[in-house]
Amino acid sequence: MSQNRIALHFENSLAAMTAAAGDASLLAASQAIAAAAITALRQGRKILLAGNGGSAADAQHIAAEIIGRYKQDRPGWPAIALTTDTSALTAIANDYGFERVFARQVEGLGRPGDLFIGITTSGRSPNILAALEVARDRGLVTIGMTGPSGASMAARCDHLLIAPAPETALVQQIHLMAAHAICDEIECALMA
Repeated sequence: MSQNRIALHFENSLAAMTAAAGDASLLAASQAIAAAAITALRQGRKILLAGNGGSAADAQHIAAEIIGRYKQDRPGWPAIALTTDTSALTAIANDYGFERVFARQVEGLGRPGDLFIGITTSGRSPNILAALEVARDRGLVTIGMTGPSGASMAARCDHLLIAPAPETALVQQIHLMAAHAICDEIECALMA
């Protein structure tokens, strides 16, 4: 039975990736996000990222691809996952509440023209929504990555990528696939 469940997961993943590859809105959002990142990095700006749980891991993964490398040996570009500094996270959560853990970091680190990428599969994570509001107020380019239930994030985002998938794991897989495509576009543009 477990083999059947594993095979079913692969089949569901393939269906989700195929749907994403044919989703004009997702492809346009990915292209717009890549263009915004290219503009910001060319201007010496940075990219800030945040998420919770698996989305925190995705934020860290994306930041590593940008500051380290994706496919090409090249200079490092500034990207910071706001999920990694345990002292800041615990101090801010203790003093201001968990809903402010990312917003407070955006206040301290974000500058006009920087990008903030908030990742929430549900589109309802209070700490991501708060950080998007602070980022918008401070003149950062605001980007959301979410699933089908997160369309309401659009009011807080300059660019919103909605993964067309029925469950969290598949949304996360699409987010990472889109992030890799975006990183590839950034590298090709900046290294041309």
